[in-house]
Amino acid sequence: MKMTNKQYQDLVEEKAPKSKTGKNVAFAFLIGGGICCAGQGLKNLYGYWHADEKVSGILVAVTLIFLAALLTCLHVYDNIAKVAGAGTLVPITGFSNAMVSPAIEFKSEGMVAGLAVRMFTIAGPVIVFGLCASVLYGVILVLFQVKV
Repeated sequence: MKMTNKQYQDLVEEKAPKSKTGKNVAFAFLIGGGICCAGQGLKNLYGYWHADEKVSGILVAVTLIFLAALLTCLHVYDNIAKVAGAGTLVPITGFSNAMVSPAIEFKSEGMVAGLAVRMFTIAGPVIVFGLCASVLYGVILVLFQVKV
């Protein structure tokens, strides 16, 4: 069966799955925004409990890291991520998930070879590039003597 380029393109467009970009963006926005709103709610709660600005920020970070790790262990975070997509990559919760997931998956290999080593398979490059970026930023600040 011979086809022209136009017929082939029409066939490809007919068979290709329809884009769900609008739905994906909406879910990422809503769930990612919900995580951020939960963080702000926690900060307000800790402030209500008389924690100062700096301490409440630290408590929010610890709480979000713990909740993301707990939800990852309970296999709930992955289900949320399937719906939210990039919305669950809010840095602190996404990083917590990235650290805990491989550790859980490879815990059968032992404490050192499984848990400790695999925990940094995904998070290791993030740490390295974050460290390199901070050093580069520091060098630029020193070179231009910008006061922060």
